Amino acid sequence: MGFSSLSHLNGWWACTALRVLTLIALLLVMKSDIVVYSDSDYLIGLGSYDITGPAADVNMEGYSNMDQVASGIHFRLRARAFIVAEPNGKRVAFVNLDACMASQLVKIKVIERLNARYGDLYTEKNVAISGIHTHAGPGGYLQYVVYLVTSLGFVRQSFDVIVDGIEKSIIQAHENLRPGSIFVNKGELLDAGANRSPSAYLNNPAAERSKYKYNVDKEMTLLKFVDDQWGPVGSFNWFATHGTSMSRTNLLISGDNKGAAARFMEDWFEHQSSGRKATVGFEDDGHPRRISNIIPSPHDNHHELLELAASFQSPPGRPAIRASSVARRVRGALWQVDKPRFVSAFCQSNCGDVSPNVLGAFCIDTGLRCDFNHSTCGGKNELCYGRGPGYPDEFESTRIIGERQFRKAVDLFNGASEQIKGKIDFRHAFLDFSQLEVTINKGGTSETVKTCPAAMGFAFAAGTTDGPGAFDFKQGDDKGNPFWKLVRNLLKTPTSEQVKCQQPKPILLDTGEMKMPYDWAPSVLPIQIFRIGQFVILSVPAEFTTMAGRRLRDAVKTVLSNNNDFGANIHVVIAGLTNTYSQYVTTFEEYEVQRYEGASTLYGPHTLSAYIQEFQKLANALLRGQPVEPGPQPPNLLEKQISLLPPVVVDGTPLGVNFGDVITDIPKNSTFRRGEMVSVKFWSACPRNDLMTEGTFALVEVLQDKDNWVPAYDDDDFCLRFKWSRPSRFSLRSEATIEWRIPQSASLGVYRIRHFGASKSLLGSIRHFTGSSSAFVLAA
Repeated sequence: MGFSSLSHLNGWWACTALRVLTLIALLLVMKSDIVVYSDSDYLIGLGSYDITGPAADVNMEGYSNMDQVASGIHFRLRARAFIVAEPNGKRVAFVNLDACMASQLVKIKVIERLNARYGDLYTEKNVAISGIHTHAGPGGYLQYVVYLVTSLGFVRQSFDVIVDGIEKSIIQAHENLRPGSIFVNKGELLDAGANRSPSAYLNNPAAERSKYKYNVDKEMTLLKFVDDQWGPVGSFNWFATHGTSMSRTNLLISGDNKGAAARFMEDWFEHQSSGRKATVGFEDDGHPRRISNIIPSPHDNHHELLELAASFQSPPGRPAIRASSVARRVRGALWQVDKPRFVSAFCQSNCGDVSPNVLGAFCIDTGLRCDFNHSTCGGKNELCYGRGPGYPDEFESTRIIGERQFRKAVDLFNGASEQIKGKIDFRHAFLDFSQLEVTINKGGTSETVKTCPAAMGFAFAAGTTDGPGAFDFKQGDDKGNPFWKLVRNLLKTPTSEQVKCQQPKPILLDTGEMKMPYDWAPSVLPIQIFRIGQFVILSVPAEFTTMAGRRLRDAVKTVLSNNNDFGANIHVVIAGLTNTYSQYVTTFEEYEVQRYEGASTLYGPHTLSAYIQEFQKLANALLRGQPVEPGPQPPNLLEKQISLLPPVVVDGTPLGVNFGDVITDIPKNSTFRRGEMVSVKFWSACPRNDLMTEGTFALVEVLQDKDNWVPAYDDDDFCLRFKWSRPSRFSLRSEATIEWRIPQSASLGVYRIRHFGASKSLLGSIRHFTGSSSAFVLAA
């Protein structure tokens, strides 16, 4: 090669090197868009959607109290979802519902819709749907008879809104999938749960109990999701406490303490990220600050404010378009369209014997403690009630327990530093729990036993200290009584084999062998494991007691610890009430005591051993990369469902009155102060006509400038209650009462209250309306 040729080549290399250096410099300048993605192990996406069901006429799921029929909204319910995916590999989707529990029928329908949209990307194997166990959500969305009796059968409206909300939350999460990281943190929360069946817990071996400091699990485990571009976009945590801060007499739809905690944390984060009072998350009454700095106080002179308020008297109710309710939503106005919304979920764990009524159980007639073994007062279960920390105000108890979980979640969120690393994988199987063979260790030798067809014991009818039962039933009954056995036999007499299998449970309802008009209880149940790096979720279709959950977690963790792929720090959580519902799971020893939880352990004394055995199989398959047998498919009973809930026929008002007219207004020249209650009553229509999904029935507006009303609070706020009622059971007329407990953070100024609704005509058409109260002043 000649000199001239070499010079030419060197020049080419120099030019090329210059171009490369220039490109590198450009990449460094653009690193916020490109380089930040390079170290991401996962794609993460979160979503959230309204699942608030019918706020009228529908019995609430949880307490099985026929008189507990929804009559308004405390605050709205949501489905919250996260998806974690390997960039070119597997993915999992977890959905947390503000609902009592998951439903097999709901999951079947959700998977059908996801398959139609995404093919095989999301299946029953890698999608988990879990309920927070609020006892203040509309029922009628499960498919087995025993869970539909008090709701007068299947309620299509309840079912559809939950299915729609889950689907849309997953779609949002899918469309938000972006490179990101996940961090885990855990810590003790000591004052948000107490054991409501301590006598059953004490029947566990002393050596086992001595390993634990408390008779309930006090640990909260939290995942923090961080988008590479946007930063933190969500958190999901698991902590065991029942959704029974709201009592069996409450008639307002509510997410109870976990739903409240989720609201508080989402509002807290939006407030923090906006830069408003970033170092202070709470106001004096414990609620997260939100509105106070969004809308500045327009006036300082009280006299001027009164004159201004007096110029806005309540107008007649008027027609409206449905979109006006959605458009006026407070959080809808706050969300940024170009940034993912922050999603925070407070998931349920092994809450079977854990109550949020942490003050203990007392007799309502004497004020003394209830009987320790049977939770009775003078032999009667109906008089024994647990007390929450806000007793006697259940709304205050809900706030306090929700706030305690929220505060702990904020601490864990801010301190989360352990990054999740590793594979994503999952295993899922269906099992027939009515006849599952289980190998147990008995006296040092192996013995094969079987689970039983589902059955509920006498103590089931006694209820719990969170919601007592009726008649002469009591917890801890291992005998039953002749009268109720005669009543039982009118429905179904259990076979001698079933009686022997379920011992020492005296069978009150032999639900597993009752098939008319269709199945009364499930036989085929799903079990499921998710792995996200060193984080493992065990999805169980039941409420595990504290010790039952500990045994299951330990058994799975022992299997996984035998593999170096997980590393030394394995995190295992139980997601309770997931994918379907089959009541309770106790330890063998707790089952012997036959308190409520043992009487509600459907498949006999070896139910927990069956779960442990089968989850160990899933864990081993996960480690070895082996498939598992899918098992028998559960039934789809949608076409067999019966509904006895009458439809809304027509709504009416008195002659000369419009829907939305004010019945009881705010007095003229009224002035209120923070902490006081403002109440307005409107002529309304049945909320079943339109659920106002992603909208609102109630709204508080504040006046900005002279004539601009700005949304301040809606029925997704803890401080605002929408109450609905009829003058009589079969009346065509109805009323809406909206109550606003003014928060300490509310800005001074002029306010009014609005109501949105929809009426039904004789021809079946739906017409939306709105009404407004007179204006009033909020003063210092």
